[in-house]
Amino acid sequence: MTSAELETRIAEEDRLRADLYDFLGRLLAAPPDQALLDKSAALSGDESELGRAIRALSRVASATTPQAAESEYTALFIGVGRGELLPYTSYYLTGFLNEKPLAALRDDMRMLGIGRSPDVYEPEDHIASLLEMMAGMITGRFGKPVSIDRSREFFDKHIGPWAGHFFTDLEGAKNSVFYAPVGSAGRVFMEIEKEAFQMTAG
Repeated sequence: MTSAELETRIAEEDRLRADLYDFLGRLLAAPPDQALLDKSAALSGDESELGRAIRALSRVASATTPQAAESEYTALFIGVGRGELLPYTSYYLTGFLNEKPLAALRDDMRMLGIGRSPDVYEPEDHIASLLEMMAGMITGRFGKPVSIDRSREFFDKHIGPWAGHFFTDLEGAKNSVFYAPVGSAGRVFMEIEKEAFQMTAG
């Protein structure tokens, strides 16, 4: 089956979910370049809470330069020694990096056939990596789309327990300007996903 044929078999709602997972993952993996800022500025949203967060992101993106975004990203996530936030599962769940949550994630990645990208040096439990994994499981990037039960299990284990807290911290971080509405959109999206997965649970 070609990727185009696979795409047609993915429900529109799931494709949109995957797109948002991928989009947030790209914003959090590295500072946005001009193309990604332009894509962000072109977004539109409805009157829902998520739609309002997307509109806010669009407004801020239209006034943000790549240089400003890079400075903000550095202050938030890199810093001198460390950034304002540490966007890792292990840190949020244990207070330390490279702990048991990372080992558990690596086990699940092996079972799902997800390999570490050779050009990524961050631990796999970085929020950007987890969001990209969710998108890939939805679209079949790692072989074929996983079942709703398997994706719910992955979300509940590796994302649900802490991602909402992280996005809330990002929303209110003192260095957040462009990333404040990214935090808002991520927080609301995580709430929507958690509620949707709860509704599908047996």
